[in-house]
Amino acid sequence: MCPEVALEVLDSLLLEPFFVMETALKSPCDEQHPQQAEDLHRSLEQSSKLSAGVKKDIEKLYEAVPQLVNVFKIKEKIGEGTFSSVYLATAQLQTGYEEKMALKHLIPTSHPLRIAAELQCLTVAGGQDNVMGVKYCFRKNDHVVIVMPYLEHESFLDILNSLSFEEVREYMFNLFKALRRIHHFGIVHRDVKPSNFLYNRQLKKYALVDFGLAQGTLDTKIELLKTAHSEDQQEDSVHHSVQRSVFGERNFNVYSSTYQDSTSTKLIKQSKMIDVSSRKLVTKKKIISTKTVSNGAARKAASGCPLNLLCDCYATDRVCSVCLSRRQQVAPRAGTPGFRAPEVLTKCPTQTTAIDMWSAGIIFLSLLSGRYPFFKASDDLTALAQIMTVRGSRETIQAARTFGKSVVCTQVVPTQNLRTLCEKLRGTNSSCKRSQGEGTSRSENSTAFPAAADKHLQNFQEGDSALEMKATDMKGWDLVPDEAYDLLDKLLDLNPATRITAKEALLHPFFKDIRL
Repeated sequence: MCPEVALEVLDSLLLEPFFVMETALKSPCDEQHPQQAEDLHRSLEQSSKLSAGVKKDIEKLYEAVPQLVNVFKIKEKIGEGTFSSVYLATAQLQTGYEEKMALKHLIPTSHPLRIAAELQCLTVAGGQDNVMGVKYCFRKNDHVVIVMPYLEHESFLDILNSLSFEEVREYMFNLFKALRRIHHFGIVHRDVKPSNFLYNRQLKKYALVDFGLAQGTLDTKIELLKTAHSEDQQEDSVHHSVQRSVFGERNFNVYSSTYQDSTSTKLIKQSKMIDVSSRKLVTKKKIISTKTVSNGAARKAASGCPLNLLCDCYATDRVCSVCLSRRQQVAPRAGTPGFRAPEVLTKCPTQTTAIDMWSAGIIFLSLLSGRYPFFKASDDLTALAQIMTVRGSRETIQAARTFGKSVVCTQVVPTQNLRTLCEKLRGTNSSCKRSQGEGTSRSENSTAFPAAADKHLQNFQEGDSALEMKATDMKGWDLVPDEAYDLLDKLLDLNPATRITAKEALLHPFFKDIRL
């Protein structure tokens, strides 16, 4: 869809009755009068709480979208990302009541189709079941401002270690309600994380926000998401780099490539890995089968790749013809590092709502362990290595085969017991007893925690006494039921085809006494 057509679609959305502002707000003027501009500048100068940079940003926003001047009083900037900035403002209603609202200013380079798709997600699925809705929308040339209800909320990191177990249970239940809602409409959020799930602890209110990266499934009820998905395909070359384990002590390499089971055509790929201990380059031949397709695309790609040729451009400032001739893996990779599912990290072309459930599982893992962010990696293969350290290397490799990917790891990393891992990180229950000598000795427990994992846990615990929970104030963390870890295990299922859905999660025994 060309930008001109997308603009027409966006304008048609803005003309719908839902976006008529005069019904609730004082009528805005199309242009800003000189006196109003002067008053605005004076009010910003008098605001001592705002930094010079934020004041300048607010002035620029008023200049870019002058319709805002007579409607909103922008108080401060409350968020800033790659694609947008969010401001807190008050709106003067016709009834005389001032209402707090959040103004999301999209960057001018945003594609009109992407903006229109985000608006459709908010209007179709938003407004109920903990999914943020939209009230108004302003557009002036290439500047678009989406106005949403403002939900005062706490920082996830600030409250993480003060939450009771029951609060965590309610938090996850309400997150699944929001995911069930958007998944019903075939919306894949793609960026589920704590900062996109607002939580008002006092009022027990929740809101799933930011659909800027949302995509649609094959059966999505939002047609614009299908078009946006097809235009958002990214072409990324295969990574052949040295990877270190998440815990920094154990070094192993991870390589991911397309794996297709067929005997029609064979393609020999050269994968290079480095033994970190010896720093020697090891070249391995890997035979990968490609499917025969009717249009002959696979055969053409295979025949275009030189056979039995060694790549000689590794660690140089050039790309050789061997690497250039290889097929690129194309798949959506949008999302926040640390929350990407294995199928996203390995560039699986078919991605479903299951990637949101994986992200929810990472949130749950942080809540149970008291550690945030739990995973933090600089690139996709390091992130995959981190997942292996918790879920196991063999299990990860086996799961990758189910969605057509071949993953190679130079070391065998065992699966962690989720309860043992979370309790040791949080310092509760059985792990507390072990530290006092009441449980198994350190040597007896070494199989559950590899040396690298144990080192990681020590780093977490050393110098972190302020975050450790007092024995007299456990807040239910000494009585976490098995159902919690069973649900976590199902959320962190490495196979997206068998990963639990939001609808199934709400019916899990973990939430047996919470009403839908």
